[in-house]
Amino acid sequence: MNDGPNGAIRTVLFDLDGTFADTAPDLAWALNQVLIAHGRAPLPFAQIRPVVSHGGKALIRLGFGLDPESAEAAPLRQQFLDLYRDNICRETRLFPGLSEVLDTLDAEGHPWGIVTNKPAWLTDPLMEGLGLRQRAACIVSGDTTSRPKPDPTPVLHACEITDTPPEACLYVGDAERDIQAGRRAGTRTLVALFGYLADSDRPGQWGADGCIQHPKEILTWLQAG
Repeated sequence: MNDGPNGAIRTVLFDLDGTFADTAPDLAWALNQVLIAHGRAPLPFAQIRPVVSHGGKALIRLGFGLDPESAEAAPLRQQFLDLYRDNICRETRLFPGLSEVLDTLDAEGHPWGIVTNKPAWLTDPLMEGLGLRQRAACIVSGDTTSRPKPDPTPVLHACEITDTPPEACLYVGDAERDIQAGRRAGTRTLVALFGYLADSDRPGQWGADGCIQHPKEILTWLQAG
């Protein structure tokens, strides 16, 4: 991991779940509703939270112990996703301090956007529900490009949309795939330690340019750049 930022950062890109928005309460609620509907006990929130960044397949594996590619898992995952879509902003909020970060980015003329593996049919209504769909300079979902993260294609696509060279972009995420995608694309990267990391994660070994405990630390990187 590098000691600190260097060079001018023009654009900030965010992973969505666990970095930009605290979506875990609504995803956990949806998973537990499906578990209850199938005669199973709901899971504690603390058990679900670290899995959220890995998507619906991982959550169904957690809840039902099924191979995500199995025939049994597919209808459960769809039931879960449909329920989540219909309740997508019950409790979801931006992480504390992130709203102020966005206001500062806007005021200082720094474009910002989303690069997520969440499919567009969930990403777009979520951003709409947060009232931020029109403010984002780009929203790249998991099905926007041909390959999702950790492939660099989605990050490079965001750089193209915002007309920013990758080296002038900062990508912030809470999963190793985010850091891999950013590094492969040539952006600088930060690990959001306030996100959905599991005890087994070793963010210091992911090769990011830095780790942050709070969203407002992003502004320090901008100022230093």
